[in-house]
Amino acid sequence: MSDTFPPPPPEQPQPEPEPRYRSPEQVSPWAAPAVPQRKQRTGLIVTLAVAGGLVVAGGTVALVVSTMSAVQDSIALPPRSDAPYSAPYEDETYDEEPVEPAPGPDPEGDVTVATCGRDSLIGWPHADLKIVNRTEGPAAYIVTVSFVDGDGEEVDDGIATTEEIAPGDAVTVRALGSGEVAAGTKCRTVEVERYVP
Repeated sequence: MSDTFPPPPPEQPQPEPEPRYRSPEQVSPWAAPAVPQRKQRTGLIVTLAVAGGLVVAGGTVALVVSTMSAVQDSIALPPRSDAPYSAPYEDETYDEEPVEPAPGPDPEGDVTVATCGRDSLIGWPHADLKIVNRTEGPAAYIVTVSFVDGDGEEVDDGIATTEEIAPGDAVTVRALGSGEVAAGTKCRTVEVERYVP
């Protein structure tokens, strides 16, 4: 060893750690008695919870099955009939008042085709119709338009309707076709119905 460094200190005795639980001999005679530890019952609680859940689930399944059986019995279909088919609405009557045509000059003269065209994206035809009410009272119109090809054959049709038009007033409505037609298709009014609203 060198003279510059002092010798190491002698080993010191270390205190003994206190035990976590003392035996009855180590407890002071004046101390309160030790409280016994409770046993943990986690396994019992989990088992009872699982068993209870299974009982509730089984009861629910039994209730649903019995309810479905009762409902199925209550909605049983009647036996099939061998009778011939009959139209279901042949004897029905309607309480609505019939709509009467409006009096006045011929309704075909009230309608002119303003433009006849074809949609550039889908190729469906349309006709813009100018309708002038030439009667002395209000009237509503239903106009049927025929779309014809270059040979005069009908390739599609459309319908335009109006609400009430005052006497002498004019409106423009559009009749649309429902299918693709060739370019150059012409429009022709086929039928004009005029009604008193």
